[in-house]
Amino acid sequence: MSEPRLIEISPVTRVEGHGKVTIHLDADGNVDEARLHIVEFRGFERFIRGRLMWEVPVIVQRLCGICPVSHHLAAAKAMDQIAGVDRPPPTAEKMRRLMHYGQVMQSHVLHFFHLAAPDLLFGFCAPAEKRNIFEVLKEHPELGRRAIMMRKFGQDIIEATAGKKIHGTAAIPGGINQNLPIEKRDAFLKDLADMEAWALDALALARNYTLEHMETVQNFAAFPSHYMSIVREGDGALDLYDGNLRAINQAGDRLFDQLPCEAYCDVITEDVRPWSYMKFPFFKSLGPDDGWYRVGPLARMNTIDFIDTPLANAARDELIAANGGVAHAILANHWARMIEVLHCVEKIRELLHDPDLQGTELRATGDRRFEGIGVIEAPRGNLIHHYEVDENDQVTYCNLIVSTTHNNEGMNRAVKDVAIKQISGQPEITEGMLNQVEVAIRSHDPCLSCATHALGQMPLKVDVIDASGSVIASRATDS
Repeated sequence: MSEPRLIEISPVTRVEGHGKVTIHLDADGNVDEARLHIVEFRGFERFIRGRLMWEVPVIVQRLCGICPVSHHLAAAKAMDQIAGVDRPPPTAEKMRRLMHYGQVMQSHVLHFFHLAAPDLLFGFCAPAEKRNIFEVLKEHPELGRRAIMMRKFGQDIIEATAGKKIHGTAAIPGGINQNLPIEKRDAFLKDLADMEAWALDALALARNYTLEHMETVQNFAAFPSHYMSIVREGDGALDLYDGNLRAINQAGDRLFDQLPCEAYCDVITEDVRPWSYMKFPFFKSLGPDDGWYRVGPLARMNTIDFIDTPLANAARDELIAANGGVAHAILANHWARMIEVLHCVEKIRELLHDPDLQGTELRATGDRRFEGIGVIEAPRGNLIHHYEVDENDQVTYCNLIVSTTHNNEGMNRAVKDVAIKQISGQPEITEGMLNQVEVAIRSHDPCLSCATHALGQMPLKVDVIDASGSVIASRATDS
């Protein structure tokens, strides 16, 4: 019998932000515990206090350079309420929606092709030097070119609607500060046929991988959980920009439905653990042990009733049928992401033909309020921004529950599930085994910077430690 050991993976690679994994092995070499540690702390919820409400949509998006549009719009929706506006003018809402579809599209494409594809195309245990976007471009040049052009299209949509590709300024309390000129609309329309064809091909790649590797997919952190997202008011359709909250249990039964987003505090609270800067949300009615849940593309496919664009809806029906109902396998997230990319292309087409985008009524006003809650479906899942302001328009309270925070418990359970299956009892622990633990994390497309709120650069490190506390294996990066 050997001594207990500790394995550390630090940092976790091909994710946004910094984190590490620790895997504790008992004396028999079996996994006793495995955890995802978030080692960043940014503090946005604290230093946003005292800033003027008009500044908030621009400031809070500095949380992230990958999904700033999501924070920009969630904050703007909250500030709409404080400005006394329940719904901005049609031009403002549709410009925001167009911006959001461009964001979801480019973010999903970035994750699938740049971060996840090396694992899918070359195998989880391929040499580390093989698993990167440059090797994808080398062996699949046309696929790589399409990925770059699809992401560029999404970013160009963002630039045209937000003013800049990163950290735009267009969404303001009560509306938007610009419309979409006809010449820009026409330029986008010229590229839509390619975008739709390429989105269908990307969807086929994700779908075929899932179906061809179904045994692996169903055995890779495919444990049941609850799910939550917003759904469109009234008919329960997919709506990435606005709606009410719906949650389902493991079997697909609804825990709550069409709950106004402003009432999120009635059903969700957050727990803390001493080993992570990221909080652990759960449903109050079920408690911290049983009330954890997941959000994101696969969660949205599970919670919604349908998608209101025909191509994406047919693809969603196939995903649900292939999984026999509620889909629990985290690797199916890739299939779900590509369904949403196709949905975004369909919605972008629909919006570009809407004359409201050239409207001139850009902003509404109303009776001043002192609290606002903005909720949106970010690429990675549900995003909540909650603010209170005083009579001087200064922020006095801020709470952010980002997508990766919602998924915290699910990611930790996925890490442990894969670690037990891949590492327990193995005489030699290889880099490929440890990469499979990272694959489990990457499948959630986490944005650790958004979720933890850290200043500066911090390394991600994974250590394997034996029972005596000695480090026997380690992986690390410097930033």
